Amino acid sequence: MIPQTFTDWTNCIEQDCKIDLTKEFAAQRLAVYQNLESEVTKRFISLYGVEHLSNIVKWFKKIKNE
Repeated sequence: MIPQTFTDWTNCIEQDCKIDLTKEFAAQRLAVYQNLESEVTKRFISLYGVEHLSNIVKWFKKIKNE
């Protein structure tokens, strides 16, 4: 299941994956996911689509700016 809301996504990352969504972590992931030439980003798009990439970029920005 691909999370459709910020709340569902944060629960998935923090509860299921046991990853702390810190500002530093968000900044690291944004550096990757905002680079459309990155192999990691290309793979993410192939697995989850551009719409979900857009969502997680927005959600990581929200965490980074809190």
